Amino acid sequence: MIAALTITKFRRYGIPFAFLGMAILRLPLWLNRNCKFWKLMGSGKDAQVDLPPDFKHWAIITTWDNEEDCDEFYASSFPIKWFRFFGYEEFTILLKALSSHGLWSGKEPFKSIENTKLDQGKIAVITRAKIHFSKLKEFKSNIKRAADQMRISEGFILSAGVGENPFLDQATFSIWENAAYMKNYAYKSFDHADIIKLTRERQWYSEDLFARFEILKMEGVFNGKSVNEYQPLHQSNN
Repeated sequence: MIAALTITKFRRYGIPFAFLGMAILRLPLWLNRNCKFWKLMGSGKDAQVDLPPDFKHWAIITTWDNEEDCDEFYASSFPIKWFRFFGYEEFTILLKALSSHGLWSGKEPFKSIENTKLDQGKIAVITRAKIHFSKLKEFKSNIKRAADQMRISEGFILSAGVGENPFLDQATFSIWENAAYMKNYAYKSFDHADIIKLTRERQWYSEDLFARFEILKMEGVFNGKSVNEYQPLHQSNN
């Protein structure tokens, strides 16, 4: 299973066409028999986590049985042409699922044949949650500290916040130097570990998902900087 995520920054005049695209691009995606799962999404400010909506950054995530089908989609599909015509900055990453648990819109989009460990090399993570409306205020008041902690954690490279809507459906994408640094943040940092505990106790989510990926390739520009120039954060760099 191959997953592809693209985050595009639209020109200011293209913002109305970004909104329009969220509606009309559903049809060609739905008609594409090779695409196993897809979501058109907005993002937080500067495509970051836990911030107000940003109407310039938009994202598309798709999954495929093989890399050839994915390459064909990026070479000739109407949705990608739409994004590229109105956008001026594009970041695309191709991923292979290592492990995944949970659901996204009632589906298991990143289900792999078997759980696989990746002890060396960069690793990508997607976490996604559908938040109960009655829990939204409580969730918002707590999630910022986990996002802030992530951005200063050792081994962190970059992150993006996306989702089908800016309030109730949210996903976080992040890249780490290796699995060990990612696990240190997820399970040993106080703020994130506390959020995990509160999530279970307070039942914030009606649906959630956590998936880890091997990075097959990535290219493009994210927030004005080539994605290949992003370097892991270490304490000596703080």
